[in-house]
Amino acid sequence: MTKENNPNNLKQIIDNLLLINLFIVIFFAIFFIFATIMQLNGIFIFMNFIQRVWNPLIVPLITILIVAALINGINSWWRRKLLSEEEDI
Repeated sequence: MTKENNPNNLKQIIDNLLLINLFIVIFFAIFFIFATIMQLNGIFIFMNFIQRVWNPLIVPLITILIVAALINGINSWWRRKLLSEEEDI
């Protein structure tokens, strides 16, 4: 493997992990809606499961998603700023 492919390969792996993270967060959001509806109907097992996995699993997944979005936004802003400075020179 050459050094030129290594950063692109690492970026691809990170992108794939973040995409999987996004789908897991969407799944848990849909499951939370389902658990809320079931709790309104008197079935509490699904909401109990959500409450058990909230802190150890769901919160870190959401945090990773938000941090990745912020880093992506800052990186995009930084690149635009550098490109505009290069055009001024």
